[in-house]
Amino acid sequence: MNLFRSTAVVLALSTGLLTMPAQAQSVQQNASGDPMYTVEAPKAFAIVGDLLIARPLLIAATAIGAGLFVVSLPFTAMGGGIGVTGKALVVEPGAAAFARCLGCTRVGYNRQD
Repeated sequence: MNLFRSTAVVLALSTGLLTMPAQAQSVQQNASGDPMYTVEAPKAFAIVGDLLIARPLLIAATAIGAGLFVVSLPFTAMGGGIGVTGKALVVEPGAAAFARCLGCTRVGYNRQD
């Protein structure tokens, strides 16, 4: 595959990945309607899509972000933005990959009792 086609495929997959949370969101609210008690209940297709598409891409984004962070470290150190750069390139993709339930759109563990 030539460079143009490879770039087009990556952009198409990235765009599809970015629209997944908007399509897969399924939120149930308590009878009181209080958003504090909102629990996500993802559908089966959201869980499968997250497991097969989103998680591998987020793990790859975390690894690539870590490499880019190391490469950009001398420049960000001079500018004083190490924390912001590290958070954007490593922490946020890592949290999205490892600190949320399958199919959920928000980071964090939700207990459903």
